[in-house]
Amino acid sequence: MSVTIRLSRQGAKKSPQYLIVAVNSQGKRDGVYLEKLGHYYPKAKTPKEKVKVNLEAVKAWLSKGAKTSETVGQLLKILAK
Repeated sequence: MSVTIRLSRQGAKKSPQYLIVAVNSQGKRDGVYLEKLGHYYPKAKTPKEKVKVNLEAVKAWLSKGAKTSETVGQLLKILAK
């Protein structure tokens, strides 16, 4: 079983909110996840409010061999700055 760190959509129509989750790479987009790692609110007003991530948990999953999706990888690069 390979693990991917990716987004899972939440929220109402035209008001998206995403969970950053660790999931089985072959599962559904909004299916069962292994661990919730953070939130992404694309409509937030300030950059600090947009992304909230537990970086220690992300590093732990990456050390176990998990891969990130392109979008989550870009969000993590923004946080690293």
